[in-house]
Amino acid sequence: MIPAVWKFAIYVLYLPKDTPMVNSRARETTEAIERLYVSMRHLFYRGFFKPSGISGESLRSLLTTINPEIYGTMGVPNKIELDGLLYVLDRLPEGIEECSFIHLTSDEGFEKGSFEVIVPKKRRRNCYRIDEHQMNIEVLLGRSEIYDILTHLTFLYIEADKIRNLAFISDENDKPTRAWKIIEEVAKGEKKFSRKEKEVALIHLSSLLGRTFDETLNAYNNFGDDANPDRLFKIVYHLGNESFNDNKKIREREVHFSAILRERVGHHFFGEKWANKVKQVLAENNLQMRPLHIISANMHSVKNMLYANDAVGKKATKEVDFKLYEEISNKKSLQEKVLAHSQKAGLIYIDDQSGSNIDVQIIDLAKTDLKNTPFGGLKFSGDDVVMVFDYAFGEQAYEVMDELLRPYDYNGEIYTMKVKSISIMGKAGILMGGKGDIMIPTSHVFEGTADNYPFENALKLEDFEDDDLQAFEGGMVTVLGTSLQNKDILRYFMDTSWKAIGLEMEGAHYQKAIQVASKIRHHISEDLFVMYAYYASDNPLETGSTLSSGGLGLTGVKPTYLITLRILEKILMSAKSSEKK
Repeated sequence: MIPAVWKFAIYVLYLPKDTPMVNSRARETTEAIERLYVSMRHLFYRGFFKPSGISGESLRSLLTTINPEIYGTMGVPNKIELDGLLYVLDRLPEGIEECSFIHLTSDEGFEKGSFEVIVPKKRRRNCYRIDEHQMNIEVLLGRSEIYDILTHLTFLYIEADKIRNLAFISDENDKPTRAWKIIEEVAKGEKKFSRKEKEVALIHLSSLLGRTFDETLNAYNNFGDDANPDRLFKIVYHLGNESFNDNKKIREREVHFSAILRERVGHHFFGEKWANKVKQVLAENNLQMRPLHIISANMHSVKNMLYANDAVGKKATKEVDFKLYEEISNKKSLQEKVLAHSQKAGLIYIDDQSGSNIDVQIIDLAKTDLKNTPFGGLKFSGDDVVMVFDYAFGEQAYEVMDELLRPYDYNGEIYTMKVKSISIMGKAGILMGGKGDIMIPTSHVFEGTADNYPFENALKLEDFEDDDLQAFEGGMVTVLGTSLQNKDILRYFMDTSWKAIGLEMEGAHYQKAIQVASKIRHHISEDLFVMYAYYASDNPLETGSTLSSGGLGLTGVKPTYLITLRILEKILMSAKSSEKK
């Protein structure tokens, strides 16, 4: 039997000769992505590799062939990619640039030692600095997280080696350049620099990085803060220094995967714990046999729409008050006020302790007063329950949804949940349009495999007719990793008969779990309706609009709440029609 991971590659090889993808960059990229994932999977089960060894060089070569948009000038040997570097380091533990040994582990009890927990700025993962040279990263979200980390590390090693090549003169016994000596002096912090001296140092740094002074100054401000203003100097120095030590065999860099991690990945270890806790809470509150609507989304939009007006003492109007939600997004005190009020009004909050990093809110609509909400005119009086859970990551989406939809044993009795709808709302890359626009998928095509999932989406294009926002309807690509996409492969999906409108990482995994649960294993009813909608966090086809260019900020408030509004409207209307029956 042919492994699924090869199916798409075989399909590509036998495309008709008149297919535009043949002999194109898109085909080359597709093959490189396939080979990269096969290589990563092999290295994972092998248990370790050296970034400067044959395996590590293979990963670098493949990533350079792919040349993802998010990594900008990675393929330019005399220019260091600053936006991509900031993006990657925000998702890896602080200090990783100083470490030669990276260990990927499962939850193995490090918190019981005296190690300080390091949480990356923009990823929910616990990391531990074991000693001067070793960083441990806990991987709890499955294979997608492993691939994500390895891709980022590979980029980091490429940039580190570029820094080393620019910092040392190879034909003079690796003599450091004058610029490197000054960078080292600033990074070590042994001397206090005047403002003039710091500007001179920045000029030398910009020369080494192959960037303008203006670009380097912006990067210096973006990387640094009041506590660590010279962080950019330190990162460049340590990356280059670790690469130099590796090249000279003083201390070779290594990446390891723990035996426990290899044992647990793919076996739903954390997903099962998470789902059992959720179903336990439903049962303890006598909600397990009530009509259930499952929403995968953020932890604020549903809560704010149902409780914010009462929490802040504001009267709801016919028009949705997007400014109120924007104000709440800006003020932590208001966020805390809404949360406290919602819990008093019946919202049950589950702070995840399973390791899945997915918090949950359970809302009993029978106890929810909708009068002072945007849904006040619906006159709802059903007994439906809404369950909102936080975003999953890649393949983790299949794990948590598959486990959640299984029958549950409570006090010796097996019950099957009465799931009426499943809604998926999230951020995604858009291929037509810009940041903040909305995508309504009609299918999910799983990149790198022959799998595709057409479905009937209860959300329609006409639900999002708004003068300020554009909405697009069509197929979406579920990618193996957002950091592996380049313009060639994305234009292929957009311009050919696939007619893809965007890319994301969870849709196919969710739909696979839903279809297996409803149509094959009969864990839930086949009559449920599904709703998928995404708002654009980036456009990878536009220079300056990729994920590494920065987040949406408040631009995301309106599309987030507009999608939430439509999802809740359809849930409430379905509950109302059920009540009439």
